[in-house]
Amino acid sequence: MGSLTNEEIQSAVKFALAEDIGSGDVTTLATVPETSIIKAVMKAREPLVAAGLAFAEAAFRELSSEVQVKRVASEGQRLKAGQDLLYITGPARAILTGERVALNFVQRLSGVATLTAQFVEAIKGTHARILDTRKTTPGWRRFEKYAVTCGGGRNHRVGLYDMVLIKDNHLAALRNELPNAIAVAIQRARAKYPELKVEVEADTLEQVEQAAVAGADIILLDNMNLDQLRLAVQQIKGRTQTEASGGVNLATVRSIAETGVDFISVGAITHSARAVDIGLDFED
Repeated sequence: MGSLTNEEIQSAVKFALAEDIGSGDVTTLATVPETSIIKAVMKAREPLVAAGLAFAEAAFRELSSEVQVKRVASEGQRLKAGQDLLYITGPARAILTGERVALNFVQRLSGVATLTAQFVEAIKGTHARILDTRKTTPGWRRFEKYAVTCGGGRNHRVGLYDMVLIKDNHLAALRNELPNAIAVAIQRARAKYPELKVEVEADTLEQVEQAAVAGADIILLDNMNLDQLRLAVQQIKGRTQTEASGGVNLATVRSIAETGVDFISVGAITHSARAVDIGLDFED
């Protein structure tokens, strides 16, 4: 997946600001003079990998053209607790009103990047690479998949349109086809979408062989134990690439990588990443 565009960042920020502000930030409007100017710093309060800084910049600038934002960290940078991400100067009302939206984007996306980086570090030195999945927050998929790349992971298919992935339910619908459901599914996929890669989910070593013989680009080894993964890799003998999926966490991912698989897909890096602790501190 390519970089995020300014248009999609601004669109997301405008929607989030409208959701938060509604008819007006009544607290700020009631208590803070229109002429007040402040300085603030966005700061990491725990070790993290930065992502989503452009969203914060857009949030403040959307509220006032007089806000100045200086980025002092970069996307994908590993930060220690106490390190700064952004310096913000400008009208107090704009900075106070945009604070939560800016933090929500950066905390969430940095959380995805940070968890991804932990998985990438856990398999360092092996052949395997970490992939994301489609288990993303509705409407935030491109943002979360972008954050995965900031953490050193790789994007799997973005959606249902950019890669063929034949799963167990597809095969169940073709159970009576000959010579076997996998061969028929791959043949039909190649005929309909010759430009796309074709991946097949396999639950057994028999299905692994069927997929390899039929010419799948990738075989998804679903919920296999370590012995089964090793046997599958040995059986394939480099005829196609392999992806391990299911039962993957920080405690198991290293062992899975050492079986020789090419990729490990981890839904947790998007669906279970927590927002990291980042604050916006106002200077005297």
